[in-house]
Amino acid sequence: MITRVDFIGLPTRDLEVAVRFYGETLGLERSAYRPDRHHAEFETGNLTINVMNSERMGLQHVVNSNPIALHVDDVAAARSDLEGRGVEFAMDTIDTGVCHMAFFSDPDGNALMLHHRYAPQTTEK
Repeated sequence: MITRVDFIGLPTRDLEVAVRFYGETLGLERSAYRPDRHHAEFETGNLTINVMNSERMGLQHVVNSNPIALHVDDVAAARSDLEGRGVEFAMDTIDTGVCHMAFFSDPDGNALMLHHRYAPQTTEK
């Protein structure tokens, strides 16, 4: 019945700040911008991120505290680039033995991470 996830919604209280962060700071392609409808969309390659002023849409503003893993080829290089753009990371980059992860948040406090899996992915049977 369900064939995919079309988008994930992230709340913002300031659409213009969110648009600059996702578009300029993170460098994601903006595919929709509808300030009259209180949202904008950004493409990651396999999932659309919809930033929206949820309160103006009649929804509750609830910050996402579980990070969205944004794939990069090199976490250290991407982190350094984003730090140069003013992004603050929560802690040192983590090496799990399978992947590298670097945690940060958008201007509204929604949790994000840079992620790169370097070990082959296995599938449970």
